[in-house]
Amino acid sequence: MSARSTTPHTTSRFTAHRPRFLAATAAALGLALAATACGGDGSNAASGADLDGQTLEIVGPWAGDEQEAFEQVLALFEDQTGATVSYSGAGDDLQTVLQTRIQGGDEPDVALIPQAGLIRHFADEGVLVPLSDEVVEAMDENMAGAWAEIGSVDDTPYGVYLKVANKSLVWYNDELFAETGAVPPESWEEFVELSENLADVGVSPLSVAGADGWVLTDWFENVYLQTAGPQMYDQLAAHEIPWTDPSVEVALETLAEVWGEEQLMLGGSGGSLQTDFPTSVVNVYSDDPDAAMVVGADFIGGVVTASTNAAVGDTAQIFPFPTIGGGGDSVVVAGDAAVAMSEGEATMELLRFLATQEAAGEWAAIGGFISPNKHLTADDYADPVLGQVAEQVILAGDSVRFDLSDLQPAAFGATVGDGMWQTLQDFLADPSDVTGTMERLEAEAERAHG
Repeated sequence: MSARSTTPHTTSRFTAHRPRFLAATAAALGLALAATACGGDGSNAASGADLDGQTLEIVGPWAGDEQEAFEQVLALFEDQTGATVSYSGAGDDLQTVLQTRIQGGDEPDVALIPQAGLIRHFADEGVLVPLSDEVVEAMDENMAGAWAEIGSVDDTPYGVYLKVANKSLVWYNDELFAETGAVPPESWEEFVELSENLADVGVSPLSVAGADGWVLTDWFENVYLQTAGPQMYDQLAAHEIPWTDPSVEVALETLAEVWGEEQLMLGGSGGSLQTDFPTSVVNVYSDDPDAAMVVGADFIGGVVTASTNAAVGDTAQIFPFPTIGGGGDSVVVAGDAAVAMSEGEATMELLRFLATQEAAGEWAAIGGFISPNKHLTADDYADPVLGQVAEQVILAGDSVRFDLSDLQPAAFGATVGDGMWQTLQDFLADPSDVTGTMERLEAEAERAHG
């Protein structure tokens, strides 16, 4: 899925993927991002635009803590420009709310879109305004090129990504690791070996939320990005190569090295298919933990804080999804992009501001936030764990790729009991059926893509 994916466009996935929690503030881990000097083109400068008396409306998915933090960021823009900005949270109904307002000719000035495929949907409908040169310049100054590409449709830039999720993480119980002498692995081979060693001493290595199909797509996407590389990832996402391509076979066979070994997953494949996302996290961080690791995005920290007595940065720690072959530092992400639905100086000035280090730094200091802005350092983050997570996203540079399932039509990429979700659940039940899995994925992709 995309981590959330950040995904509103179907049933329960958005709720499961985007828990509305602030990540817990953790004890300092001594982590640091390499500080990068700000560019001299003014992209990070405070807005000098005089927008006194102008009003802007934003509609997005955020509520609660996320909304409060974002409104503090908007207050900076209001102070600098004299504009008045209002924000309305539409929650899981974002797509429906926006579609209804578009049909009624009452679009907001800016929408916050939590899915790359939804940006294309609205761009194809002709309701999005391309970003101005000034906004693009701010993005070029502050973010890796991949982010501009993710927010573009057919090479036309529409989206400014301001809040992202790192989905290439493995969370582990540090107390269990210490008791067993386990050390966080770097490579896939070391990850499999570690899992086998934990199983040998009677500790279930992995808690897998197989009941939520989007969790399994996250596993697949990380393995595929590592084994096939960013370019083929792009081709598969666009269905320019079929799901019967040999690269998919390699990824599924790699997954089967874990999914096909019953002792490596708590409850085996059958138990995993009965385990939902929140339970998979609690299994690792309860007072009497049942498993040592859970693969998932940075927002797992919110579940740890809300549902267990463990502390993020203490018992709950992370390491990057293991590298496979020459996969390197590539990262699967999800994120929320600001897009323009009205023309005019005020709208574009707001989007330019949201792309700056100043805007990102304001939210990073509040917490519960990761930015793709390469000029932030670990000291800018209220939570040092999120500083570590952000570092991984930044170091990935142009090897960042958006959640593949969120780039698909909803019928294929984000529907309970169908498409990628169901097919990967079937594969978890029978990891020996690589050929049949590929054929089903391709048939459903062809149907969804038309």
